[in-house]
Amino acid sequence: MKTVLAFLKPYKLPAVVAFLLMLIELTVELMLPFFLGKMINEGVVNQDIDTIMMWGVIMIGLAFIAFIAGIINSFYSSHVGWGFAHDIRKKLFAKIQAFSFANLNQYPTSGLMTRFTNDVRQIQNTIYMILRIMSKAPLLVIGGVIMAFVVNARLALIFLITVPILVGFILWVLKRASGLFNKIQNSIDKVNRVMQENLSGMRLIKAFSRRNHEETRFTEANKTLANRTRYTFRFIESSMPVLLFVMNLSLIFIIWFGNLQTISGTTSVGDVVAIINYAMRVAMSISMFTFIIMGISRMKASADRVDQVLNVDVDLKDHDEADSSLRVKQGFITFDHVSFIYPGTTKSVLSNVRFSVNPGERLAVIGSTGSGKTSLFQLIPRLYDATEGEIRIDHRPTTDYTLDNLRRSIGYVPQSPLLFTGTVAENIAWGKEHASTKEIIHAAKDAQIHDAIMELDNQYQTKVGQKGVNLSGGQKQRISIARALIRNPKILMLDDSTSALDLTTESKLLHAMESYECTTLLITQKISTAMRADRILLIDEGKVLAIGTHEELLHSSSLYQRIVTSQFGKEYANVE
Repeated sequence: MKTVLAFLKPYKLPAVVAFLLMLIELTVELMLPFFLGKMINEGVVNQDIDTIMMWGVIMIGLAFIAFIAGIINSFYSSHVGWGFAHDIRKKLFAKIQAFSFANLNQYPTSGLMTRFTNDVRQIQNTIYMILRIMSKAPLLVIGGVIMAFVVNARLALIFLITVPILVGFILWVLKRASGLFNKIQNSIDKVNRVMQENLSGMRLIKAFSRRNHEETRFTEANKTLANRTRYTFRFIESSMPVLLFVMNLSLIFIIWFGNLQTISGTTSVGDVVAIINYAMRVAMSISMFTFIIMGISRMKASADRVDQVLNVDVDLKDHDEADSSLRVKQGFITFDHVSFIYPGTTKSVLSNVRFSVNPGERLAVIGSTGSGKTSLFQLIPRLYDATEGEIRIDHRPTTDYTLDNLRRSIGYVPQSPLLFTGTVAENIAWGKEHASTKEIIHAAKDAQIHDAIMELDNQYQTKVGQKGVNLSGGQKQRISIARALIRNPKILMLDDSTSALDLTTESKLLHAMESYECTTLLITQKISTAMRADRILLIDEGKVLAIGTHEELLHSSSLYQRIVTSQFGKEYANVE
C-alpha cells in the first residue's frame, strides 16, 4: 500500500488545502451545539430576544462559511483523486510495458484489466471520500467528546467507556473486512477472465455448440462473486446495529442523568441540550464508520493488488554493460551452445543449440509441433533470455545491445497475427513511427496485400475490427508481414506466417522479400517454402538435427526425407 500512497506526493498542497477546508467544516459543526447551549441558557431561559437573534445570526453565518468551505473542498478533493488515479494508471501501463513474457505469465490479462479499472477506481474514490467525508467522522467523534467535556465533564464521562469499546470493535471489523474484499477482487478477476475468453472465442463456441458449457462456467464464477460480495456486505452491515446500540445507550444515559442534574440545579438545560447534540453527532459519525470501513477495506485490498504489479521485479531488462550507441548493422546471428527452459518449468525446450546465419542469408526452420521453433525465435529479440549458452548478433552478445536498439532492428511476425483497432494503414504503419503513405503502400505491395486492400470499401482507411475480425486469415498475415517489412529490418523473422497463403501468393511474397537487405529466418511446415531458402535448419525436441540446403538434407537426413515424402510422395524423394 505504501507504493500506491507514494503517488499522493505531487498532490500534497491541494490535499492539505482540502483537509484544512474540511477542518473549517468540522470546527463549525463542533461549535454549533456549544452556541445552541449558549442561546438557550442566555436567551431562551431569560426570554431575551436580542440574545437569541445574536446567537442565531452567528450560527447562520458559521453555517454559510462551512457551506462555502465544503464546495471548495469538493473541488480540491476531486482534483487529488483524479490526478492520483491518472498517475497510477500511467505508471501501471509503463510497468506492464516493461514486463518480460515471464512476468506477464504471472498475471492473467483479466487480472491486469481489473487492476487498471476496478482497483484504481476504488482507490481513487476512497481518496476523494477521505478528503471529503471520511476523515471528518473520526475527528468529529474526538472533537465531540472533547467539547462535551468542555460543556459538562460529569455528563461526558460516559464517552470514556463507550468510545474505546467502539474503536476496538471497528478496528477488528476493518481487519476482517480487508481480507474479505481481497477475495471479492479475485472473484472479479475470474468473472472478467471468463467473459474475456467467452467474447474472444464466440465463433468457436458457436461452432462447437458449447453455449451451455460456457453459461455454466460463467454462472459458477458469477455466483461465487455474488456470494462473497453478499457475505462481506452482510458482515459489515451487521456492525452498524452494534455501533448504534452502544451509542444509543450512552444517549439514554445522558438524557437520564442530565435530567437528574437539571432537577437538582447542578447543570443547566442548555448544557444538557448541547451534550445531547454532541452525543447525536458522535452517534451519526460512528454510524458512518460502516461506510468508512467498507471504503478503506476495499481501498486496502485494491492497493495491495496494484502494489503487487508495481513492485514486480522485471527479470528481463538492459544489462549494465549494454551500449546505447550499439546498433545491428549486418544481421549475423550465432547460437552458441544455447539451452532454454521456460520460467517456472523444469523441462528443457532447447538443448545445446548451435548454428550461425550469415548476413543476408535466408534460413528456413522446420520441425514438428512443439519442437522449439517459436522458442528459438523468441530468444533473438530477447523476449526471453537463454538459460545457458550465448546468442550473438554481429559477433556481439545480444545483452550488449539495449532492448530498444535490438528490437528496432528486427521485424517479427508472430505465428498468430494480431491487428489493432484502427485503419489498415495505421496497422501497417504501426511497424515504423512516422511512416509515409508511400512507404505504407510499398510495404503492402511487397507483402502482396495491396490489391486486396484496394478492393475494400475505404481501401487503406478501412477500419479494422477487433483483432481483425473483418479480414481473412491470409489478409491478416500479409498485413502483419507488411508491418514488419516497413521497418526495413536487419533481421526478419516469420513464424509460420505464410500458412494461410496459397502457393502463388507465397511465391510472389518470397520473391519480393529478396529485395530487402536483411537476414531472414522463417518457420514453415511447407517444403516448397523451405526449398526457396538458402539453407534449412531441422529441429526436433529442442535439438538441431541438421542444417544445410534442400539437396544436402535430402541425402543426409532420414527425418527430412520422411517430411518430403509426406508432402510430395515417395517418388519425389527417391528421384532427388
